[in-house]
Amino acid sequence: MRQASGVLTAIAFMTYPNFKQESKFFQLDKKPIIALDEAGRGALAGPVVVAGVYFKKTAKKPLQPPIKIKDSKQLTPNQRKILSSWLKKQKNLEFRVSLCQAKTVDKLNIRRATLLAMKQTIKKFRKKKFIVFVDGKDKVPGIKQNQYAFVKGDEKIFSLACASIIAKVYRDKLMTRLAKKYPQYNFEVHKGYGTKKHFQKIKKHGPSPIHRKSFLRKNLKF
Repeated sequence: MRQASGVLTAIAFMTYPNFKQESKFFQLDKKPIIALDEAGRGALAGPVVVAGVYFKKTAKKPLQPPIKIKDSKQLTPNQRKILSSWLKKQKNLEFRVSLCQAKTVDKLNIRRATLLAMKQTIKKFRKKKFIVFVDGKDKVPGIKQNQYAFVKGDEKIFSLACASIIAKVYRDKLMTRLAKKYPQYNFEVHKGYGTKKHFQKIKKHGPSPIHRKSFLRKNLKF
């Protein structure tokens, strides 16, 4: 009974990303919001991908999606695809995506490569007046706009959860395409992350041009 009760309690208090932060800043700053999140930060292969979602200041409340918006990691692949497609059809949203390839990750390190992709994403919007929400603890260097970093923001903030979905779906599609170019690694299955089978493939075939050598040195002798 205790175990069952505990499960019910967890479900009862389950929370979803909300629109409170967006509403707060729309009232205070009277400016649109660009929300940034990444996908692929911990992968052994492939690029780190950053998605930006531009919320106009006229957005008074969150959208009404067909599935609850959540952090992309808490959704199934099919749910992410449905939501990504739905989000891109919304007239009051705009999207941009940037990426840093494995060679750039090796050169800069993953943190700096991610921040570079975020800066590139902001530039693609070609707008001047906005504020920035960033998922994580680091702010984007070299921009003049006010910005706010939220640790685990994609679990709590609606716009960041949207960005996490767009980034994840984009990267998964990219890794599936790369799997055709490098079929021996099965990228379509693990999307470049460090699964047991992925490590086995690397040991058998060696690293591909899209593997992050700096990541492999920590786990394999390359």
